[in-house]
Parts: sequence; structure tokens; C-alpha cells
Amino acid sequence: MSRLRETYKNEIMGAMTAKFGYKNQMEVPKIEKIVINMGVGEARDNAKVLENAVNDMQMIAGQKPVITKAKKSVAAFKLREGMPIGCKVTLRGEKMYEFLDRLVNLALPRVRDFRGVSATAFDGRGNYALGVKEQLIFPEIEYDKVDKVRGMDVIIVTTAHTDEEARELLTQFGMPFQK
Repeated sequence: MSRLRETYKNEIMGAMTAKFGYKNQMEVPKIEKIVINMGVGEARDNAKVLENAVNDMQMIAGQKPVITKAKKSVAAFKLREGMPIGCKVTLRGEKMYEFLDRLVNLALPRVRDFRGVSATAFDGRGNYALGVKEQLIFPEIEYDKVDKVRGMDVIIVTTAHTDEEARELLTQFGMPFQK
């Protein structure tokens, strides 16, 4: 069992129960899944770009991503329905906790001029969205082997009912929010 999951079971549940007054430990919010999405618009012209993006994401997430395809044709973007335009991966269980640990403790501190992540990026239902501008902040990615700097979206889905509960949960996990 990962260190972060142990911390959740031993410390975070108690702190959340004390702050919000839960009567049952099943009421305490938890992280359900983490979805990492990388849109690769240039993939419509060059399939090799998408292949490199998939390889980068596989190294970062530790599992093989799914290639996402366009749902609609958009003439302005020269895009047809069914064309591959990105990749995504959904992490649950141990891999999810391991990725969150690496994100909070290794990757985010490597961002230039880092002052914390936005405390307002919650969706109203307790889920958090984080945009990463470059994949180079992850230690698994070797700088010399990167063909192009790509960004990605990291969505943390929790069982919290309100943004306040979700913010407290992520703070307990060590997410560095802006003051």
C-alpha cells in the first residue's frame, strides 16, 4: 500500500472528520480517479506526433493511454469525425496515489516561478482541474528525447459534495494552493 494511501487512512480521515463533523467514516470524501488528458492538434497532419505524445504520457502515468478521436467534423480546423486528436489515461487505486504523490512532491515544485496552483479551479461538485504547460516537469521525461513541449490537463475527481470539502481534502494530500 502506498505511503499516500496510508496517510489518507490514518491522518486525513481523522482531520476531515474533525473539521466537517462527519458521523460515519464513509462520509469522508476521497479521491475517486485522476484523468490525464493531452490534446495533440497536430496529429491530424503527422501521426508520429501522436505516437510521441502517447509514449510521453505512458512514461508519466505508468499505464497505456487511450487515443481520443474527434466527435465532430470541423472544417475551420481541417478536422474530420473519427480523426485521432489526443490521448487520455484514467488512473485509479495505487497508480492514482503514486501519480498524485509524484505530481505534488516532484513535478509541481519543478515549475518555473511556481507560487502554488489555483485555488479556484474547482467545478462546483468537488472535482479539481489543473493545467500543466509542459511535460518536462515530470522526472520520467528525458529532456533530450522530447520532440516538442506539450501541455496536459490533470483532472482530480473526488467524492466530495462541495468545493470546500474537496479543497480541504487536496490540501491534506499536500496540494500547494496559492495563498
